[in-house]
Order: sequence, then structure tokens, then C-alpha cells
Amino acid sequence: MRQSLQIFVNSLWMTLEELKVNRLRTFLSLLGVTVGIFCIIAVLTITGSLEYNIRQEVQSLGSNVIYVQKWPWGGGGEYPWWKYVNWPEPTFQEYKALEKRVNGASATCYVFGAGNQEVDYGDGYMSGVTVQGVTQQFNQIIDLNFQEGRYFTPYEGTGATPVVILGANIWEGLFGDASNAIGKYVRIHNKELRVIGALQKYGSSFINAFDFDNSVFIPYFTARTIVKDQDPTFMVEAAPGVSVDALKEELRGEMRAIRMLRPTDEDNFSLNEISAVSGTLDQLFGSINTGGWFIGIFALIVGAFGIANIMFVSVKERTNMIGIKKAIGARRGTILGEFLMESVILCLIGGLMGIFLVYIGTKLATGFFSYTVFLSAGNFFTGIFVSVLTGVIAGYIPAYHAARLDPVVAIRS
Repeated sequence: MRQSLQIFVNSLWMTLEELKVNRLRTFLSLLGVTVGIFCIIAVLTITGSLEYNIRQEVQSLGSNVIYVQKWPWGGGGEYPWWKYVNWPEPTFQEYKALEKRVNGASATCYVFGAGNQEVDYGDGYMSGVTVQGVTQQFNQIIDLNFQEGRYFTPYEGTGATPVVILGANIWEGLFGDASNAIGKYVRIHNKELRVIGALQKYGSSFINAFDFDNSVFIPYFTARTIVKDQDPTFMVEAAPGVSVDALKEELRGEMRAIRMLRPTDEDNFSLNEISAVSGTLDQLFGSINTGGWFIGIFALIVGAFGIANIMFVSVKERTNMIGIKKAIGARRGTILGEFLMESVILCLIGGLMGIFLVYIGTKLATGFFSYTVFLSAGNFFTGIFVSVLTGVIAGYIPAYHAARLDPVVAIRS
């Protein structure tokens, strides 16, 4: 243990001397390691942060919620849209029938959205607003965060009461402050609605199932007197103890019965779930990570050659010292360990520089974007491990060459 500590101290001292004597040469050699570690850890950090933010959104939208819709989620070149275009839209009557029949649900909700609407207040207005018509249990499935005010009462939610909940961009644009909005009346298509709630700002969304900041939420029976019922969706949340798969099968059976489909008929509706989105993104993130490793490893190879070059020069410059050490009893393992440790320390310095650049980048990105970008402990230690491994690989041949030197020949040189 004492000998290992002595080797580490000697190697650290030699490395610092090398940095002082040959600053430019050492810096240029470290640059390859820095760039390689930066590429790898930056990609891992970006994908890890994206995955974290998306999973947070999935949780907020209900990972145990099934969305009954006309169109299945997906896309791409093989998406058979011509197959789905003739499917019927889900109707409110079907929703009421399903609500009575399904047993594995803790809450159900009917939602429709009408985009590109205008909300007026006095002489001001907000355009490009989405009107979301929802039934009473919407807030049981999607937990709305209020800046001011409240959700619909059961009386308001089941009747045609003219009340509205405003998204953050709407109340900011019309009233400036959420407290100023509560109790005021806004107009949508000349229909006056009393503001009872103002939502907190949600910011940008990866999934964007509901554009909360640019939406207003109105009880279903009120909303359908103002705008056309567009893109209807049944939201069904699984009851405690009921798996999403079990609920999905129950919904499939009940929807087929409601639509009176024969056993040989294909489904003419879609059962979508948020978790399927994260599964697709996992594959995408895996591919991005692979690309990051590929680029980083190429940069590390360049850096490793630079470190190996420094180590060969270092061995050449210290050949006489190596000979003296071996003459007074230093073993091959000691010489090998000293030069390996020096190589590892050099790579660690380069790796820490790369990790530090990633850390600075996360702070700048978090301040610039509305997403959480962070350098995880796992990615930090991955950077350290790869740096050490690069140092061992780059320094082994020079260290082995130094350890094999004949002491007499080395002293004479």
C-alpha cells in the first residue's frame, strides 16, 4: 500500500513537471482525450436528460391511462393512414355507454379539442388558442396545477355552466397576473365565460398531448355550444390493482360490443397509451448514444496516440534515471507502475476537462431552455472510467518499454 502511494506521488510529480516543461505539447495531446470524453458524456447527458423529462411528462399524463381514439399513435413511411381514414370518430354516446360498462377503471373522461380559436377580453384578444372541452373527471386523470382559482365543481362539470380555466399564456396575455383573471368574463365566439381558474406555466412539452399554456378548459356541455366537437378522445384510467394490459383488453371487448362488430371484423378504433411513446423514444436514444460513443471513441483514439507519444518521449528523456533506479533495486513492476500512473493521470486531467465542459454546458442549457439538463453521477463516473482505461491502454507499451530497459545500457545513454 505504501509502495503504491509512493508510485502515485512520484507519478503525479512527474506529470506536473511534464505539464510545466512542455505545456503546449502536453495540452495538444490532452485535447484529443478532452474532446473524446466531451463527446461521449455530452451525448449521454443530453439523452439522459431528455429521457428524464419525457418520463416526467409521461407520469403527469398518466402512465396507466388508455386513450380511445380514431387514429393510432405512430407515423413514418409505413403508416397506413388510408386504412384509418374511414374509421368512425368516437362519439359522446359511445363514451357514456363505455363509462357504464367498464369495470377496471378508476376514472373516465371525454375530451375534445378545437384549435386556432380566439379568446377576447375588453379590447384585447389572444389568437391560436385551443378550446378543450372536458367532462368532470378530467382532473382526476390529469393533475392540473393551478396558479389561482380552482377546477369545475360537479355541478359545473356536468352541466352547461359558462365557466372557463385559462392556460398560462392566455391569462398572461389578457390580464398580466393570474389573480386579476379570476372572476372576470372572457368571450369565445361571443359566448361569455366566467374565469374560475388560471393554470401554472407548464413550458414546452416533448409529448404535447395537451398544450396547457395555450389552451382553455371548458365543461363539455358548455364547450359543444361554442365550438365543433373535434378529435374526440376517451381517457380511461386503470383502477388500483388493474394492469394496463388487462384494462386494454376489457376496453377492446366493450368497444367492439358497443359498435356491434362481428368476431371476424377488425377493430375500427385505436387504444393508445403514453408508455408506448417512451418505448419508441428509448430506441431512438439508444441509437443516439451509440453514435455518441462512436464519435467519442475515434477522438479518444487520436488522444491515446498523443498520450502514447508523450510517454515515449518521457521514457526517452528519463532513460538515465530509469537505469539508476533499476541499478539500486527498483523492480520492473515499479517502473511499469510509475509510467502507467503518469499516463492515467494525464488522461484523467483531459477527461476532467471534458466533463467540466459538459457541466458548464448543462448549466447554460438549463438557463436557456425550460427543460432540466443535468450531469448525472453515473455519467460522471463513466467519464472517469473511460479516461482511466484510455490512460492504461495508451501508456502500457511505453511503460513496458521503460520497464524492460537494461540498467547498464540506460545509465550509459
